[in-house]
Amino acid sequence: MTELINTIGESDAREAVYDDAGAAPVVLGEAAPADATAYASSGCHGGAEEMRRAAKAAGKSETLERYAKDYPQGPHDQPQSMCPAFGSLRVGLRMKRTATILSGSACCVYGLTFTSHFYGAKRSVGYVPFNSETLVTGKLFEDIKEAVEETADPDKYDVIVVTNLCVPTASGVPLRLLPKNINGVRIIGIDVPGFGVPTHAEAKDILAGAMLNYARLEAEEGPVQRPAERPADDPEDLPKITLLGEMFPADPIGIDQMLKPMGLAAGAVAPTREWRELYAALDCAAVAAIHPFYTASVREFETAGRAVVGSAPVGVDGTAAWLASIGEACGVAQSKTDAAKNAVLPAIAGALGTAPVKGRVTLSGYEGSELLVARLLVESGADVRYVGSACPRTKWSDADREWLEARGVHVQYRASLEQDLAAFEEFQPDLAIGTTPIVQKAKEAATPALYFTNLISARPLMGPAGAGSLAQVVNAAIAGKSRFDAMRAFFEDVGEGDKTGVWEEAPVVNTDFRRKQRRKLEIQAKRNANLEAPVGC
Repeated sequence: MTELINTIGESDAREAVYDDAGAAPVVLGEAAPADATAYASSGCHGGAEEMRRAAKAAGKSETLERYAKDYPQGPHDQPQSMCPAFGSLRVGLRMKRTATILSGSACCVYGLTFTSHFYGAKRSVGYVPFNSETLVTGKLFEDIKEAVEETADPDKYDVIVVTNLCVPTASGVPLRLLPKNINGVRIIGIDVPGFGVPTHAEAKDILAGAMLNYARLEAEEGPVQRPAERPADDPEDLPKITLLGEMFPADPIGIDQMLKPMGLAAGAVAPTREWRELYAALDCAAVAAIHPFYTASVREFETAGRAVVGSAPVGVDGTAAWLASIGEACGVAQSKTDAAKNAVLPAIAGALGTAPVKGRVTLSGYEGSELLVARLLVESGADVRYVGSACPRTKWSDADREWLEARGVHVQYRASLEQDLAAFEEFQPDLAIGTTPIVQKAKEAATPALYFTNLISARPLMGPAGAGSLAQVVNAAIAGKSRFDAMRAFFEDVGEGDKTGVWEEAPVVNTDFRRKQRRKLEIQAKRNANLEAPVGC
């Protein structure tokens, strides 16, 4: 090596020079890890397995191992869903005095911000761009740190959330090295890679858990700001039940009314809408895991010494069991628990009896409340055959799963699109409730269908209000079957697929062209046989 350097030096000496730039000292540093360098050039298209290898080589093993434990991926790798970072992004955008900064590929950031604004976000999202050089040399981290320092205005923000997407995570960008506090503004850095977090629902838990952890440590160190809904002179400061999971706004009010006879009240809903509500969420008598997949959040509550209760007050059976569990967790006298049941159960039974659901239903979604909706439908009289959830099985949903399975309902955790479609084909429901492709498939088959997120999840489920509300929309959809039949009859002669349309003569299939295209696809499939498909953005 020395000989080679000397030769180069002699060669340089014979060349004509115009300034002294060649005399500048060369600073030698450590080479970037080979995996990280290779990944920087391959980008998002490297595939999930390559990204995992690169992330581990770059020092993210602990993070990926924690995610693998918190959010298990069986029976298959990952449900088809939107980018998981959408979930954590939405949690931050819904909070007051919270700034959000994304670090990831430009296409990912565009897609995430577009989708967030489509769903009603009215706040800017910060973005720290990068290229291969800043990614590999560590300059990206310095750029993120500079962006955080410029954003940390205590007059505007309580917290800044910085999120690494796939590429920065795989390249080991160390958000843990960011300052924890700048000018009184809290700094929280999280990694939400598509190759390590199965669904956007669980990404909500990543940010909610990180915030609860920060708030819990603050409370352990000394006095914290009193939550707005906890005035110091409140004459009825009852023990609170924190509600874990995003809920329709009317549900906490209904739950509060159910709890009053027990000497309890509904507390904060986590994920919260502002920072100091986190203190209220932690300052509770017990936690109701309404959505059962918030594993990191549950860990923080249990570390704080709070009991966690699964399921939710849906239907007659669900409400009775839930009130009993809450009473046991909070040490409430049996007479008070019985009084709470007597006050609400007849009203729920009346609402279910007034608007029964008649028809066969299949149900799937990715919000985490699918089993609760299925319970309510069964108690409403529906013939529910299948429930699919993109979320994993946890002990907080065991009561719902056992109740449904005892009534002949197949419960599928980590459900794939193929499983949801197979259930639709097998059970031939009168109504399909599910994600967009399920709704599309059902309507093509002239079967009424409802999009779970917008039409089912976004309405009350708890207490008498939930029973009446759900039955109304489901019955209306089932009753629309005749309209689908009429439309199908009207369009019966227009063909399907590449034969769609009104023709004097039916289109002639070009068999030679199709055979050549099929051959090309077969060759391409063989080339990709040993390669993992890229992770979607």
